[in-house]
Order: sequence, then structure tokens, then C-alpha cells
Amino acid sequence: MSEKSGVLPRREFIKKTAIVASIAAAPAYLTAGCSVEKKEWPAGKLKIAVIGLGMGSANMRNCMDENIVALCDVDERRLKGVLNKLKEDHPDREAPYAFQDYRMMFDQVGDQIDAVIIATPDHTHARITLDAMKLGKHVYCQKPLTHSVYESRMLTRAAKKYDVVTQMGNQGASSGHTGWVCESIWNGDIGEIREVHAWTNRPIWPQCLNRPTEKPSVPSELDWDLWLGPAPERPFSPMYHPWNWRGWWDFGTGALGDMACHILDVVVRSLKLKYPTGIQASSTNWNIESGPLAEKITYYFPERKALKKVDMPEVKVTWYDGGLMPDRPFELEDGEAFGDRDGGVMFVGTKGKIITGCYARNPKMLPADKFVDYTPPQTERRVKHGIGGHEKDWIRACKAKASDRETPKSHFEFAGPFNEMVVMGTVAPRLAGLGRILRWDGENMKFTNIKPDEKLKILKVIRINNDGPVPKYEREWVEVNALEYAENMIKRKTRSGWELEI
Repeated sequence: MSEKSGVLPRREFIKKTAIVASIAAAPAYLTAGCSVEKKEWPAGKLKIAVIGLGMGSANMRNCMDENIVALCDVDERRLKGVLNKLKEDHPDREAPYAFQDYRMMFDQVGDQIDAVIIATPDHTHARITLDAMKLGKHVYCQKPLTHSVYESRMLTRAAKKYDVVTQMGNQGASSGHTGWVCESIWNGDIGEIREVHAWTNRPIWPQCLNRPTEKPSVPSELDWDLWLGPAPERPFSPMYHPWNWRGWWDFGTGALGDMACHILDVVVRSLKLKYPTGIQASSTNWNIESGPLAEKITYYFPERKALKKVDMPEVKVTWYDGGLMPDRPFELEDGEAFGDRDGGVMFVGTKGKIITGCYARNPKMLPADKFVDYTPPQTERRVKHGIGGHEKDWIRACKAKASDRETPKSHFEFAGPFNEMVVMGTVAPRLAGLGRILRWDGENMKFTNIKPDEKLKILKVIRINNDGPVPKYEREWVEVNALEYAENMIKRKTRSGWELEI
């Protein structure tokens, strides 16, 4: 296929074969020109393909009432494992096709696919999702929606252009608790909100790591070049795949990208937030390869249009991770839960506070004696089965007629700008050395108070030297042009063939 076709070209570093198999047979390698026998799927059900079978397997389980027609993963070990599990759990079902290369899947069986779940590592979300939308497929993309601000903007525009049903995989958006918090705030119950705090227990993987120096062989079952996707080429390491990729700047978005789409959804949704006007951050050590172990990031949002019962003044939203948390409010009883084990949110209003856990779970108002047995007036549509119905709500919208379709809760018109805010937060700690609140022009996706010739020293390598009587840190620094460095984080340079063209 040519570049103009919208499908990535077959470059020499990409394997020219894909696994195409049924559960009943061992995976077989087919060349690019081979055809696949068309299967018959039960009528009246959505035909779904799943790309990325780590987290994607959990999404698939919530879609088993539909036709799972194709599975795809760059790691054949994972692919075989999921195929065998499906055979064991659903022996009477038609076996899905299986592929190692998603492009081959679209080439071979794209006419049998209505919708696609994308649950690959963060850095490959954007291109795979865009390719699916170009083919007219409805898409469910795991959080964070994309790796960068620019990619989020492109997917938001593409969803509108191709008019497909979209959903980001932040299931708390479908929670009834999220609706409850929104309605309480819109009803003016805790007054005007000028301050919000949110936190998570992540990262639960190592960060602030130097690039591995060992060069083990690539597992024969893994297509490493395809796993790298748009990221700069580097040798394979088990420090990246299958688990620790979240902690590396080229592949993941750290604790913020992993959990903020879950935790901050209720904040953005209830306070009608879009682009911040400023941001600042502080953190533990990080380096050019890998993120910090803990960070604090503060977003500044402008005044928004007042709702019926409450004004929406300027608000400051502060994020904490790596064990950092906001100060505990005096209104909580000793030993009383402050959020939950995954994190939480605290809204500070002029009349009271609202505290929730992750996904807006178990919200409560403070002072407690003022809000005993209180329920706000319900105005928001509730999703059947709540968090567990997030995929099913997407399926419902996919099956509806376009003329009277009600969008799912985290469609890209909402999720795209929201994700821009989240991944912009991954940039702020890396620019903290500039010593300022960074001013942000959201419409144009750029910082406005970094001078073209400003320099920034960033940590290249950090290691512990144990050779002497006392362990010592050793650091190597590199100087970069600050504006160019920032711009490359907002719109990263990709390997040839992985550019985004709507």
C-alpha cells in the first residue's frame, strides 16, 4: 500500500507476515498477499476487533455479548494466551481471526469489522485509532487517549470528520457517582469552587531509570519494530515490554497518564473545564529517558460561564502522585478514609467540600452533619451498570441510528480536550527548571512565555556509584533549547510512516 492509501507502507524494518489463525488451529504465517476465508457471524451484534490484549482483554470481557471477530497483538505469546482462554471459556463460539500486525488485520478482514478496541501502549494509540476511524470503524481507545497534546487534537478533529462513535477508556465517566458529584456542584451545594486537589498511589512501576545498556535478543514471538511504532528506534529490553513501558517518556505518560483520566474526569466534567491558561510543577528526580517517582502539578483555569445555581470562577487544580497528597481536611474524623487506595479528589467550595475516591467512588460531603442523607436533583443520564457498562454504553451508541444517537460519556469531543490537559501535565515537570508558571495558549497548543533562545539544563543520566566507602550520586546533564524541547513534547517527532494525517 502507498502512503496515499492511508495505510502504513511495508518498510524493511517491519515484518511482512502476520499471524492469522483460529482458536482451533495453531497460528500460521501468511504473506501480505494472502486472502482470508470470510466467516459468518451472528446477526444483530456488533463485530468488534481488539488491538492490544493486555488491558484490551478486560475491555473485551465487557463486550462478550457481541461478536469478537479479530484479535491483534504484537506479542504472539499474549495473543496465543488470549486465544486459548477464549477457546476454554467459549468453546461454542466462532473463533476470531488473529493477527500480529493491525494493518494486516484491516487489509485482510476489515470488511468484517464494525468497531475496534485499542489498548496498546500509550505511544501507539493515536495512529492506530486514526487508521480505524479513516476506515469508518467506531473506536474505543484506552486512556490516556494519546501520548501527546497534538495527537489528542488530531483525534478530536478526526472523530468529527469521520462521524464515528468514540469512547476513551476511562470507565469512571460512566459512574453514577460521577453524575452525583456533578449534580451536587451544579446545584450549588458546596458553593463556588476555586480549589481542587487530586491524587493517586501511582506509579507502581519503576521510574527515573537510565536507558538499559544490556542488549538481549528480541523474543522470537515479538515484533519489536511494530511495538516501537512512532518512537525512536532502540534495542529491545524487558525493561520496556511487557510492563514497565509506562515509566519511559518515549512510550508512556507515567502516573499522570495512567490515572488522571480516571481521577480528573469528574473534575473536568463538573467544573466545565477545557484549556488551562497556566501550569507549574515540582517533582523528584527524572531524566531524559524516564519520569519522576513523585510529582506535584498545578493547573490554572480561567473563569467559565455560570451555571443556573453556581458561578464558575477561576480555579486551581493540583495533582499529586508517588505518595504525595494534599493536606487532610479538619472535617474528617480521625482514621476516616481520605479517598481510597487508588487515589481521590477533594473539591473545596465556599460552603463545604466534596471528597471522592478514584473514579469518583463513594463521594461524601463535608461537613457531614450538614449533608446527612442528602441527594441532589438528578439531571444527568445514568449509564446502565455504571463503571462496568462503559464499553456497553459505547456499543449502544454504535448500534444506534446516527440521526438519533446519544453519545457515550467519554466521546472524543470531550475526551480529546480533556486528554490534552492531562498529557500537558507530563510536560510541566520537565520544564520546571525554567523557574516560572508556564503560560499556555490552548487553542494554538503552545507556551507563550518561553523565549526562542532560552536554554534548559536537563538530567541525562543519574546513577549511584558504590565503588567508594560512601555511595554517591553521579549525574550527567545536557543543555537544550527550551522552546524546541517543549514543542517536541507537545508535538513529538515520529519515525517515518507514523505521521498523523487526517
